[in-house]
Amino acid sequence: MSREMNLILMGPPGSGKGTQAVRLVEKFGIPQISTGNILREAVASRSPIGLRAEAIMTKGDLVPDEVMIEIVRERLARSDCKPGFVLDGFPRTQKQAAALDKILIDQGREPVRVIALTVADEELRRRILARGEGRADDTEETAARRLEVYRRDTQPVLDHYRVQLRSVVGTGALDDVTKRILGELGAAA
Repeated sequence: MSREMNLILMGPPGSGKGTQAVRLVEKFGIPQISTGNILREAVASRSPIGLRAEAIMTKGDLVPDEVMIEIVRERLARSDCKPGFVLDGFPRTQKQAAALDKILIDQGREPVRVIALTVADEELRRRILARGEGRADDTEETAARRLEVYRRDTQPVLDHYRVQLRSVVGTGALDDVTKRILGELGAAA
């Protein structure tokens, strides 16, 4: 592949991001970079940034942007990310989005492509409540709250990426959604 496939897959809870991310990873042979996984890796590595993150998490606090940004910077510098990556859970804020842009410039990388999966609220609530592995707290109220928090926190990130943002309908057969995403990326199915 001559062109890097640097992707951010966004969408509310229940939109199918995780399923589609796995398909894109397989299609392009690129890693899925999950913030949860790279935080655990950083802590396990006992690196200075990992120890800092561990101290913060041990107190029950959220890892601040500057620590998360540094962990993402280190992860994207690894050789398996050279052909590209699918980011999962990052960026969550406009500050993180601006930092990601800078990381890619500093590393001589191509800008990210952003795919936002769109699904009607009624369908999202149905999916959240019907998930086989459902969370214990997945009730009508918590589903509505999670969707509200996603929209509030994510809108600034979507606005940041408005030039490279492509919206894809996230309903229908899985293969159809994947084909729509690949079409927006200019890739054959």
